[in-house]
Amino acid sequence: MELVDFRIFKQVGEKVYEGIYGVNVAKVREIIKIPKLTELPGSPEYIEGIFDLRGVVIPVVNLAKWMKIKVPEKNKQKSRVVIAEFSRILVGFIVSEAKRIRRISWSDIEPATFSSGVDDNGLDHSKVTGVTKIENDDVLLILDFENIVKDLGLYQPTLDVDSVVEQFNGMSMVIDDSTTARKIVRKTLEKMGFRVVEAVDGADALERLEELHKTYGDLLPSELKVIISDVEMPKMDGFHLAAHIKDDPRFKAVPVIFNSSISDTFSSARGKEAGGESYLVKFDANRFVSEVTRVIKSHIKS
Repeated sequence: MELVDFRIFKQVGEKVYEGIYGVNVAKVREIIKIPKLTELPGSPEYIEGIFDLRGVVIPVVNLAKWMKIKVPEKNKQKSRVVIAEFSRILVGFIVSEAKRIRRISWSDIEPATFSSGVDDNGLDHSKVTGVTKIENDDVLLILDFENIVKDLGLYQPTLDVDSVVEQFNGMSMVIDDSTTARKIVRKTLEKMGFRVVEAVDGADALERLEELHKTYGDLLPSELKVIISDVEMPKMDGFHLAAHIKDDPRFKAVPVIFNSSISDTFSSARGKEAGGESYLVKFDANRFVSEVTRVIKSHIKS
């Protein structure tokens, strides 16, 4: 996984503390200097305004203000705007400094297991998807930009469907480190008639598959109709999970569909190389239902 390493500085009295954060490179469109912004009357103070980026109007969130921390004036000189794209939505995030790109092994990324709530840096822990150690034993926190934007009301993920024409039986598996995303996908699959098994990351999914094989044996591929997996997860990402599934004769017949907020064509191509039957961008209800239906029918015919 490649991460954009960025910093947010905090001033407390005479001391300055450096917060180390990261976001998946696949979600970053570009990093720019702070442009001239147009204020939005009535918006929260952490929304600095909007600007036009080559014909696209982009809202800009000041992460330090959102975290309710004060950035020293001297550290504002290197401030940048990270333009993030997920689920085909563009949002800018002001950071104190964009440092570098880091290449991190998925196995070195741990889930954010610390207690919920807001820490001393004003960061809501529910907005952290993973942590990893870097040099000097410093810890880098991987931020969930989607969750931040959702809470700001700029992005409301949903897969609600009023009715599903075709009903299925059997099981489906949903793998996502986001509780919200799993809930959204699970509800839709249940409306389609599936019993749903959930897992929080790729490693957890493999453990669940082992348990299911103990129960169903060689009948598992006929009982487990489809696996819906996120891509960006700690411990084991969706691409590596799919590769494991397709390399295992017990599970390789089960179709895998990626359901990710990463909307670049490179990730879609990687999904196909890993053995995925389809790559969906969160959250388009009609597209989701039609693709799940298509993939399952295609496997039944083959």
